[in-house]
Amino acid sequence: MRLNIQFSISVTLFLFCVTFSNSQEKTENSPNIIIFLIDDIGLMDTSVPFLTNANGDLINYPLNDYYITPNMEKLAEQGIRFTNFYAHSVCSPSRTSIMTGQNSARHRVTNWIKSEDNNRTEFGPAQWNWNGLSKVSITLPRLLQQKGYKTIHVGKAHFGPFNSEGEDPLNLGFDVNIAGSSIGQPGSYLGTESFGHDGGNLTRAVPGLEKYHGQDIFLTEALTLEANLAISEAKEEGKPFFLNMSHYAVHAPFYSDARFKDHYINSGKSENAQAYATLIEGMDKSLGDLMQHVKNLGLGENTLILFLGDNGSDAPLPNENDYSSSSPLKGKKGNHWEGGMRVPFIAAWVTPNKKANLQKKLPIAQNAVQNQLGSILDIFPTLSHLTNITPPERYNLDGFDLHDQLSGKKNHERRVLFLNHFPHGNHRSNYFTSLVDADWKIIYHYQPKSQPRYELYDLKEDPFETNNLADKNPEQLKIMMAALSDEMNTKNALYPENGQEKFKLVIPR
Repeated sequence: MRLNIQFSISVTLFLFCVTFSNSQEKTENSPNIIIFLIDDIGLMDTSVPFLTNANGDLINYPLNDYYITPNMEKLAEQGIRFTNFYAHSVCSPSRTSIMTGQNSARHRVTNWIKSEDNNRTEFGPAQWNWNGLSKVSITLPRLLQQKGYKTIHVGKAHFGPFNSEGEDPLNLGFDVNIAGSSIGQPGSYLGTESFGHDGGNLTRAVPGLEKYHGQDIFLTEALTLEANLAISEAKEEGKPFFLNMSHYAVHAPFYSDARFKDHYINSGKSENAQAYATLIEGMDKSLGDLMQHVKNLGLGENTLILFLGDNGSDAPLPNENDYSSSSPLKGKKGNHWEGGMRVPFIAAWVTPNKKANLQKKLPIAQNAVQNQLGSILDIFPTLSHLTNITPPERYNLDGFDLHDQLSGKKNHERRVLFLNHFPHGNHRSNYFTSLVDADWKIIYHYQPKSQPRYELYDLKEDPFETNNLADKNPEQLKIMMAALSDEMNTKNALYPENGQEKFKLVIPR
């Protein structure tokens, strides 16, 4: 009996050691990943300059001097920022693209998802994907979950309408869902209003944060505290983590975060613009707190962070001749111009160390600037390569692995191209498709009740889209329209329609 007991104890200890060793090996060899996604932050909504001149030198513009984002500055110093990083011009298409690695023209979530009813709009395609993601969708968190990751969603989801599978991130491959649902904006940012349950907009009340109800706490801070708790739990479980840190900030309604209010009182800007700036600074504090927590847990060298926005800026600033909160870029959220599509993107290891094994697998240049185009479509393939996950055979990925670009090099194999397809109305820009291809950009305006309209820009010579060359350069217009048509056909895109009539592309002769 004594021998049996000793044998059982030995087996138990052996199994414990093997399990602990395997868990430790998995944690050390599998990078932790944080996607730090900010709602409606544009390229100019930060003190970090992203725009460069013709020589490639970074330029500070007035809006960079207005916003206060020291943690973004620190992140940019220890990593690489992209000057030409593209997202779709509204939120649900971009968020779905991050999860799937597919362009909106392919996955067909081509408009923001209204929770209550189908917002196809008058001439929108009937078959657009209003229901969003589902239990059978191939998603990045689902593949990471199968690889042994603890997958965590915090904040805004907006992957499907009410009563759909996509409404709950737990159906999409996340082990943990904190405050994510169908809603695309918070009912309130205030704990004293229970984040919309006891004040603000009840129809957009933020779920799942009852422990903070009635407290004097801002939504951005509550989400950060919950994210840090989830990271600690993942470490205790011996699992690598994937955190989709998806802040409701800086989306309207523009509540002022009292912690930062005094920083903007003398700015001369409107009350709403000042409140927006406090949302930006609160987001930045969250970034710093999250990174510090990861460092305190000893996970900094093994944790990759990707900072980005989901579409152009929606800051409540005056609009002068279509230049506003993204100035000097033209347009803003919902527009077909660059200000509606260009977003900040920074990649870095939380604690840079070139000798760390995982960082050798994905070297990231420090205090570096990448001018080659990148997009939200690149996140899925980049993280797939880093974590050794393989999407199912014949699954179409529309992005490229950023491995070379993150190290500061150019990827000479990639197509320098981004398609933005919006076959819907009732937004700042209606019924359009745009294509950026290297230095050129075409914008096609579907006109259901008249002839189509074209815009053509040479972004190298005219980065702020002041000179429409559609009439002056008909040959280049034809070239770009042919490229646009090819992209639409490849992705089996849906067009605006009126009954059985499809408003397909008209290529000028």
